[in-house]
Amino acid sequence: MGLFNRKQNDSTPADPAAAELGREYAIAKRHGDRKTVRRITRELSNGTTNIDAFEAGQRAYDDIPPAYPTRRNRRR
Repeated sequence: MGLFNRKQNDSTPADPAAAELGREYAIAKRHGDRKTVRRITRELSNGTTNIDAFEAGQRAYDDIPPAYPTRRNRRR
């Protein structure tokens, strides 16, 4: 195993639309957008979405660390 690995890791999901839906779901969860989360959950309950591709898209966004630290003393 060298410093520069020549093998390409082709991790393209089988269903790019489901992966994009997973990324959108992860973004909505991180930002607290309950309306979007509920909409995507309803779409998933229909059963037409590829769950593996959805979870791969969700993991792809969740692997990115937040740009700013969470605030502890937030007033509501």
